[in-house]
This record gives sequence, C-alpha cells and structure tokens, in this order.
Amino acid sequence: MRALVVYESMYGNTRSIARAVATELSEHMDTDVVEVGDAPEVVGQDVDLLVVGAPTHAFGMSRESTRQDAAKQGSEPLVSRKFGMREWLERLSVTSDLAAAAFDTKLSKPWLPGSAARAAAKRLRKLGCRLVIRPQNFYVDGSLGPLVEGEIERARGWAGQLAGVRHG
Repeated sequence: MRALVVYESMYGNTRSIARAVATELSEHMDTDVVEVGDAPEVVGQDVDLLVVGAPTHAFGMSRESTRQDAAKQGSEPLVSRKFGMREWLERLSVTSDLAAAAFDTKLSKPWLPGSAARAAAKRLRKLGCRLVIRPQNFYVDGSLGPLVEGEIERARGWAGQLAGVRHG
C-alpha cells in the first residue's frame, strides 16, 4: 500500500503536521510527503490513500490574495510559493473511489468559523474520492504559529487512526 500526503504551508506549521502524519503512516505503508507546488496533477492507481492538508485562510482554502497577505505578515518567504491547495485540487485527476482524508491548520479560537479541511474534503468528494475519516483541524497559536502544544502528537494519533481504516 502507498500513501501520498500533499500539503500547502505558509509559515511551516501545516508542513510540520503533514510530516508528522507521513511519519506515522510510513509505519504502516509506503508514504510520500510532497509540498503542493511539487505534487503530481494525476494520482494514479499506485496510490491507495491521498491525504491533503492546508492552512485555513478567510474561512476556507487559501486564494492568491490571502497568500499575498500571508507573505506580508511573515519575515521569511512562504513555504508554498507556486500555488495553493485550491488550485491544485482544481487541476487534480484521481482514480475512481480513491481513499482520501483532509486536515488543516487554523487559529486556536473556538469561535472562529471555517475550515480548509472541510473545503478540501468537499472537493475530494467531487473528484470521486472516498473520504475514510472526518476532516481534522490542528491548531496554531497566532497567525504565524507556532503549533499549539501537543498538536504534533495529535496529528500522529489521527494518522494512526487513518492507517487503521480499510482503504481498498
């Protein structure tokens, strides 16, 4: 079995979650983790599980304008500079009934609505993917991060649940 974890990240927080997910999945199956700008636009039959992750911007997946705003906030260049998850999913082609899951990073404010993970999951379903676990939010402390304490461990736990789900 093979998993592909694709992530979009502004300041490295979503990348950290993606790597933790991939580390846990790799204990159960061959796993590749790829930044969205380098991800393939066709996911073929050699992939049994697709996991996507992105930061929540303006209540959903990032747009060109929200990525420009993010670039102005940080002192370092953005991790994902070519394009975002929204654009990749618009171009993506997958095999029918591909097992999939989605996660995001978002501010740790309980009253803050929106989720890139839910938006990505909706798009994955439209592509014909079969969601095998509920979309998951991981939290950051402030717009730039860092991740809230314990989120890496929580990501590994979520990935462990994901690895235990029948994908075929």
